[in-house]
Amino acid sequence: MKKKMILACTDCGSRNYSKDGGAKVRTERLEVKKYCSYCGKHTIHRETK
Repeated sequence: MKKKMILACTDCGSRNYSKDGGAKVRTERLEVKKYCSYCGKHTIHRETK
């Protein structure tokens, strides 16, 4: 069963994106630069638990 990942904006903390997790086991949280509609700019989004 795949784990569902939720990405949260590092500036405002809103949880904007969700993604199905792959089979990879990572020790660090995923960080992706995405557009935040609440901030109105591109920011780093980090995987939450």
